[in-house]
Amino acid sequence: MAKERLSVRHLREILRLSKQYGLSPQKIAESCNIGRTTVREYLERFKESGLPWPIPSELNDDDIIRKLFPSKNREL
Repeated sequence: MAKERLSVRHLREILRLSKQYGLSPQKIAESCNIGRTTVREYLERFKESGLPWPIPSELNDDDIIRKLFPSKNREL
């Protein structure tokens, strides 16, 4: 069974806590009540996506998903 993706709102919070406040994946996981492995996966996907931080305001949620999950675009 495939894992359900977090909402883009959660993703933005993970990135904010990491990039803006420098929190560790452990602290982010505790703060957001999600798994540490999930936090690491999303941070790695962000790194590989080439998206800048902060994420440009002109990018909508679908654009962000396409960048982070390029092989899953058909699901949108």
